[in-house]
Amino acid sequence: MDSNSLNSLKLIKVTLSRRAMLKIMVIGTAAMTTGLHRLLAQSSNQKASSVIQIWMWGGPSHLDTFDPKPDAGYDYTGPLSHPIKTNVDGIIIGELLPMLAKIADKYSIIRSMTHGINAHETAAYLVQTGWKPGDSIVHPAAGAIVSYFKGYSAGYSGLIPPYIVLTEPQGRFSESGFLGSKYKPFATGGDPAQPRFTVEGIVAPNITEQHQKDRRELLHKTDQLSPLLKDNPDIIALAKSEDQAYELILGDTGKIFDLSREPEETRERYGKNTFGQSCLVAKRLVEQGVPFVTINYKGWDTHKQHFQTMRRKLPEMDRAMASLISDLYESGTLQKTIIWWSGEFGRTPKVKWEAPWNGGRDHYGKVFSALVAGGGFKGGHVVGESNATGEEVKERPVYPADLLASIYTLMGIDINSTLIHPQGFKVGILPPITENVRSGQILKEIM
Repeated sequence: MDSNSLNSLKLIKVTLSRRAMLKIMVIGTAAMTTGLHRLLAQSSNQKASSVIQIWMWGGPSHLDTFDPKPDAGYDYTGPLSHPIKTNVDGIIIGELLPMLAKIADKYSIIRSMTHGINAHETAAYLVQTGWKPGDSIVHPAAGAIVSYFKGYSAGYSGLIPPYIVLTEPQGRFSESGFLGSKYKPFATGGDPAQPRFTVEGIVAPNITEQHQKDRRELLHKTDQLSPLLKDNPDIIALAKSEDQAYELILGDTGKIFDLSREPEETRERYGKNTFGQSCLVAKRLVEQGVPFVTINYKGWDTHKQHFQTMRRKLPEMDRAMASLISDLYESGTLQKTIIWWSGEFGRTPKVKWEAPWNGGRDHYGKVFSALVAGGGFKGGHVVGESNATGEEVKERPVYPADLLASIYTLMGIDINSTLIHPQGFKVGILPPITENVRSGQILKEIM
């Protein structure tokens, strides 16, 4: 093998980003895996094929969103004391969510989520995995579980990875645990609200589509190795990976991330901000069959000046979520797409008015809210109830593992499935039924 041939082979490897090539090559590798136990773990009752997880990092207040308590008094409601009626009789939500109020028939609210943990990391781990932290096992998050059972080894053949995070992951609290890097999320990076959404490994900064095409043409002109070894399995596999990678970068698949193709009216309707445009990208991804998309929506850890933050962020959330749910409903995609809105906990119902908090709310894991829509979840219902001040679960406690069990069931994943730990023993995808971890009840009333 002469130096020109070696340089040609190197060109193949470096023309594409290393990350893009690795992501594409995993398709071929994973596709060769039989995944027999994955097939055995599939349920015939599958309703959904995708999940959009809207992760409210920091913990949103349940009183100011989906469990208002207007009669609790000013120390609890603060200035947001006038909840609004929805289009479903008997259901009220926070006054800063008027667009979501108009489509309450398309989602259901869980007002009795609970786990009792008030630390970000441990609560996030519990809500994302269903397991309490503390043992030596790091369990995979819901997105990794769905990727495992519904990804490449289970028949998914898309060029977009099966577990996408918009835009930055939350470390091990939203990742693959002991399943390993193969099931980690593909974090896009970038900002979809910018004129050019730079997706790491797919849409490169400052490199035009024509520049990429010119690179590929140069690569083929200088490639003296492949024709000589055209029957070599490694060269064939590398060429296939190159074709797939370029299809992802230059073909129609990669254009999923190009929001300039959306009408300006649509982009405005979602909101020309990072969260709004992330919701629009998530819609495009599930329309292409991507199994799991997480939108990490930061800024909800409101220890100080809580109400100022709510007046800024809740209208942004309202606009984007209402557009997402409505558009998926109109296209028929909501029938097979679960939308799951939640943070790691809620916030203290009683407001801290004193300095330096100036109207803040602290962490609160004793009771909080979640929202679900689509994919087999009914709309227009409320599950559970908190007490008059939103400080205790009054009726029907729902643990994170119960919600995950419901999502997995609708995704056609047997909730009694086990995974093989690298050390050889079996681990359930959900914890056993025990007090304060899992009730064993899925959300049948809204399924």
